[in-house]
Order: sequence, then C-alpha cells, then structure tokens
Amino acid sequence: MDTVLSAPTKVGAYTLKNRIVMPPLTRMRAGDGDVQSGLNAEYYRQRASAGLIIAEGSQISPQGKGFPGTPGIYNEEQVAGWKKVTDAVHEEGGVIFLQLWHVGRVSHSSLQPDEKLPVAPSPLAAIGEAYLPSFSRAPYETPHELTIQEIKAILADYGNAAINAQKAGFDGVEIHAANGYLIEEFLRSVSNHRTDEYGGSIENREKLLLEVVETVLSVWPNDKVGIRISPFYTGNIVAEPDPMPLYSHVVNQLAKYNLAYLHVIENRESTAMLLPGQKETVIDIEDFAVKQFRGFYKNPMIAAGGFDKQRAETVIEKGYADAVAFGRHFISTPDLPYRLINGIAPNPYDRTTFYGGGAKGYTDYRTYEVI
Repeated sequence: MDTVLSAPTKVGAYTLKNRIVMPPLTRMRAGDGDVQSGLNAEYYRQRASAGLIIAEGSQISPQGKGFPGTPGIYNEEQVAGWKKVTDAVHEEGGVIFLQLWHVGRVSHSSLQPDEKLPVAPSPLAAIGEAYLPSFSRAPYETPHELTIQEIKAILADYGNAAINAQKAGFDGVEIHAANGYLIEEFLRSVSNHRTDEYGGSIENREKLLLEVVETVLSVWPNDKVGIRISPFYTGNIVAEPDPMPLYSHVVNQLAKYNLAYLHVIENRESTAMLLPGQKETVIDIEDFAVKQFRGFYKNPMIAAGGFDKQRAETVIEKGYADAVAFGRHFISTPDLPYRLINGIAPNPYDRTTFYGGGAKGYTDYRTYEVI
C-alpha cells in the first residue's frame, strides 16, 4: 500500500527504509548490574523493521539512574549486554541508536551510590513519586545542588558513555534532553534557580546541553548524533510559563551542529495524568512545535506524541517532520511498520506489563499472520 510512511528517508548518515521510528521506551527489564540480556535482544530483534530504533534510555553513570531495572552504558558488562542487542537488530537489517540518559533529580537515594541524594541544578524536588528498587513508590527527595566541579564530572560521564555506545555496536546515539530529566532541569527556569554560569538567562541555562552535545561530538560524528526535547512536558516538572521562546532559542543553537535529527515530543495530555473518564487532548497539527521549528531547523526532525497513521502521514506530507515515532503501539506490535503501511490495526497493549517483569507483555506479542 502506498503511503509516505513507507518511503525511505535520509537521516544523518543513514537512509532509513521507512519513516516509522521506535522511540526510546523504558521497560525496566535489565538484569543484575543493569545489564541487558538475550531477552532484551529478542525484544529489539522483533522490532527491527522500524526505519530507526532508538533504544531505551541508558544511564551514563550509577548517579544517572532513576528507576529499577533500567540499563546502563558505563561499564564493560553493560557494553557486552548491549552488544547482544545491536547484533540482533543488525542481523535483521535494522538501524539502532542508543539514548544517553541522566535522570537528575528524578531518582531516589535508594537507587544512588552510597544512598546519596539525587542531583539537580537546584535543590528543588521533582513532582510526584520516585520508584524504589522494590518497584514501590515514595515522594521525590530534595536533590543535591550540583557544583561546577560535579557538572564537569557528569560531562566526562557523557563522554565515556558515548565511547561505550560505539563499543556496543550502536549506529549512533541520542542525547536525552527531555521529560524533566537532568538536561531539561537545567533548561527550565522553574527547576533551575542557579545564579552562576549555568543559571539565569536562557543562554546560561542551555550551557549544560550544549556542553553535552560538544562532548558527545568529540566521540561521534554529527551525522550519527540526535537529540530529544519535550517543550510541553509536565509529568514530573512544572510547565515553563512560556516554553516556545526557550525551546526556539535552543533549537536555533542546535541547528548549528548539523545533527542527524531533532526528536520533538509534541504537546498532548499525558494519559498517566488523566482523571477517570477524561479524554486525551488532541492538538491540531498546525500548532505543533515541529511546524514552528521547521522555519529555521532544516535538518531531519522526528515527531512523537500519540500519533496514529493519519496524523503521522499528515505531519510528514506537510513537511513539518521527516519521520514519526510510535511508542505504546511499538510495545504491543513488533511488526508495527507492516501494519501501519498496510492499514492493519496494531495489537492492544497491556499497561500492567509496561514496566518490569519478563517475557509477558514484552516478547510475547503476536505478529500479523498473512492468510
């Protein structure tokens, strides 16, 4: 079936076989030592028909961890675990990037080395409750405010993680600057109350982001590096009073680096925050951030945020995005590209199996049987 979703597209160093992206999806199924296993390799292998897989966020250091069962990319055992994944995807002809992740204050002392407090630009607690190692929940703690020296150490951790991603066989990396984690905590005025060179003006608040970009680019070529932002995200962080001046400035700065792609999470109501009976807000495509960014950001953009086939086709046809990421449906539907391209409904997903566990709700979803 002819559809813009099935058309190849150039994204950085790669020509993707279709415009359907599997975004980074936290599943909390890493083993001891935050190491990926054969089960994780099978999960990604099943989904290798995506034009691009962006593997789940992986902490760049023990300090960067915020959830039980999330994988790391800071030691040799973790590299070896991820190599099983990249080998499996490459055997199926797929392209896979790794998302580099530091959660900042979205953690808990029980997950931190020596049970120290999580870190952040300012001593302001995140909104909501943290996961504990037992998967139970507790209120977020007031984090430790990072010193300049500690920020420099985190930059070194990004560099080490970027090197390890190469060793693990990834085709590229994505810098996680979204969803209220460390980099976005620095970007937003509501979470960054610093008065030094990393706080105050937009130029100061974006300093960490740009330093991370330059650190990663010292390891990877720019056409193998992407970045993810979420201008409207409010899951664990207060909304910026007027987000577009901040994020338009940031995207203008990112345009100078000629990156492989910019991955934008569009404005939509988080289903996790909905009240019983409340429907998810549908934002008009003409109000999408990618439309506004397209005026000055010429490199490829990936749009994410509750897309169905029709809206995905529309945002690509209008030229606002080059590819679209589908999250929840990729969890339940290993062959999602085939189904989207051929107008076949995805499998229903089971939210109770999203986080933690084993094969159930992970590698046991069925592919479409052609009769």
